[in-house]
Amino acid sequence: MSGDAPAQADFLRIEDVVKDFGGTVAVNHVSLSIAKGEIFALLGSSGCGKSTLLRMLAGFETPTSGRIVLNGQDLAGLPPYERPINMMFQSYALFPHLTVWDNIAFGLRRDGMAKDKIAERVEKMLKLVQLGKFAKRKPHQLSGGQQQRVALARSLAKRPQLLLLDEPLGALDKKLREETQIELVNIIEEVGVTCVMVTHDQEEAMTMASRIAVMTEGRIAQVGAPGDIYETPASRFVADFIGNVNLMPGTLTDDQPDRVIIDCADCSHLVGHGITGTEGMSVTVALRPEKIRVTRDEPSSPQDPHNKVRGTVKEMAYFGSYTVYRLALPSGAVLKASQMNSERHAEDPLTWGDEAWASWTPSAQVVLTQ
Repeated sequence: MSGDAPAQADFLRIEDVVKDFGGTVAVNHVSLSIAKGEIFALLGSSGCGKSTLLRMLAGFETPTSGRIVLNGQDLAGLPPYERPINMMFQSYALFPHLTVWDNIAFGLRRDGMAKDKIAERVEKMLKLVQLGKFAKRKPHQLSGGQQQRVALARSLAKRPQLLLLDEPLGALDKKLREETQIELVNIIEEVGVTCVMVTHDQEEAMTMASRIAVMTEGRIAQVGAPGDIYETPASRFVADFIGNVNLMPGTLTDDQPDRVIIDCADCSHLVGHGITGTEGMSVTVALRPEKIRVTRDEPSSPQDPHNKVRGTVKEMAYFGSYTVYRLALPSGAVLKASQMNSERHAEDPLTWGDEAWASWTPSAQVVLTQ
């Protein structure tokens, strides 16, 4: 399934691309359109084909069939060094014996650029990544985040039409990775380069990309803006892969244009919109933990007796701004709920072993038919 690409999304076209490694299909009829200036993420677990697709864009692999067209130019047959593309690797691949300045200048010297032009370009890149005072240092004298910015500056120095990022923040620890995500996006957007990044980290993709393609088994499962993929996943796989979710198998028992009722093992769902389906069909209700309210007393609502279930607090974890509950339901299933801690010290707080009610609104669920 593919999402709606922006109207100008023909700067990079991937047209029905297949990559077959001796009978093993790594990329299976993938088509994508990516707009000029867009930061586009290929997201998926190991072995889904995202890195193979990136390597075909770079020219390190040749498609078995299909076309890759960049700014109107078919890249077929063009070796990596002739493509207007630069790739930044997870390991950064900086030259340890060269200074920061010389690392950034390396590709420009290889291209035979005049010395004064090289100096001008390198200084501009150093200013862009805020590393001017580190210009004479060697890579081993820099932090991981600083090395990452040197690698980015070197990739951008040649002014590529397309920047490829392979797990760009994978070598950084969690705190530094979070700090660097926004910084990296700001630099890329300031330059205005089109960017395709590969990551298995859903948080990284959601934070950095304007659109995401979720991949599985060499195919595109869904393409869309981060919010669209999170709030309206197209399948059980996408719902389960992006963020935390409760997936409840059920049967459609009442099908109306403006609402449906779905019976599940522990509760019934009243969903405040119609779906494409028929009564009696099997569906799955996807319900995000943060859309569930947990209370000690049974809630009363206009949806009674739907959209609520009683369970026992099996586990709970306090994270400061919110608390995560895992409620054991009568069927043996576990419901995950995430609730904001709006008060400093709640009266009569829930704890392990307590009976509790979970409830949600008619707009909280997504009904999945595949």
